[in-house]
Amino acid sequence: MSDDKNPHPGHLAPGGAPLTPYIQDLVQRLRALDRRRPRLWDITVTGFWVVVAVLDYSTGGWRTVAHNMEAPEPLVLLMSLCFSVPLLWRRRRPVTVLLLMAPVSLVNIWTGAVVQAAFLQLIPVYTIALRLPLRTLAWSGLVMCLPAAAGAILIPGTADRQLVSYLWGFVFVTLLAIVVRTRREYTEALVERAHRLERERDQQAQLAAAAERARIAREMHDIIGHNLSVITGLADGGAYAAAKNPERAGQALEAIGTTSRQALAELRRVLGVLREPAPAADLAPQPSLADLDNLLTGVREAGLPVRLTVHGTPPPEPASPGHQLAVYRVVQESLTNTLKHAGPEATAEISLTYTPTGLEVRATDSGGGPQPPESGSAPHGRGIGGMRERASLYNGTLESGRLPAGGWQTRLRLPLEDTPP
Repeated sequence: MSDDKNPHPGHLAPGGAPLTPYIQDLVQRLRALDRRRPRLWDITVTGFWVVVAVLDYSTGGWRTVAHNMEAPEPLVLLMSLCFSVPLLWRRRRPVTVLLLMAPVSLVNIWTGAVVQAAFLQLIPVYTIALRLPLRTLAWSGLVMCLPAAAGAILIPGTADRQLVSYLWGFVFVTLLAIVVRTRREYTEALVERAHRLERERDQQAQLAAAAERARIAREMHDIIGHNLSVITGLADGGAYAAAKNPERAGQALEAIGTTSRQALAELRRVLGVLREPAPAADLAPQPSLADLDNLLTGVREAGLPVRLTVHGTPPPEPASPGHQLAVYRVVQESLTNTLKHAGPEATAEISLTYTPTGLEVRATDSGGGPQPPESGSAPHGRGIGGMRERASLYNGTLESGRLPAGGWQTRLRLPLEDTPP
């Protein structure tokens, strides 16, 4: 009866452990030795087969299969060494080694000695099948089997003992080498694929981190830049009104406090997503088109007259939150630039135009101040560049520049979500 806990006793070592790990460990150690000391491994393998060939000669084992028992013993020893010693170069020059063995094989069959060391020709054949093209393997088969075929013709009755055994040996070694070669190439392909996937994963992680940094930089720029511009305008207006209208100055201070708290709340929301414990981050909806009125109210309180006009009919289904956030941030950045650069007497107008193919936003001011810096034209200028990045995320375009009659205009075009770019 077989033990249920040991269904495959033949696969276990005497101590009860499976034999497979031991065999795999031994193979790995031999391969490691071969990689570290290839010359030592070649000398060891060649020395082993030289000893076997010499023992076959010294013990007279070759006489058990020889056709000619009277073959000269020095010739037998020489042929045994000629079949075994060239194996030292089998890996670097396997074809050359096989060509050197071919005339020795012909002499071996012609004299009728038939030393068993002749089958060492299969070792360079294995190396050829393992590493070289199949065309070389075919020529190697001819080089190995032609002496046996010649011997079968010259010595009647030896075809079954010489030619057939050579052919079977060649076929067996070739199939074994092809199996090993296929498995090795498959393993190398898997390793290369794993390395490529790791590189692609690292590249995707770097791209994602860079995109996230750019997104956070845009959000921080829009939040801080706009709210600080509003606070600056309110503070200037409050300082001017403090001497003549203390009540107006108090309203300005109250508006500064409200704007500051809003800015702090938005900063906490943006920075909260960067913390490790993501569930602890304060979540709030992103600004949308519905928040434009509150944005314009804050800008008006900062002292910039601004008017909003809407043309066309909004689509039945509202735009995605990303589209709406892009429009909101472009309007916010445009008004912030107006507060910074247009001067105290400037006015602004925001125009939203809905078309069958998308939405167009125009932000125009009448100021005569200096031009807003382009991204990269100033050490810290990111406004217009950030707006263009937002537009490109949704296949939109953004144009910004000075008007011929004075003032500045920013125009954003965003296609509908189902419209091809």
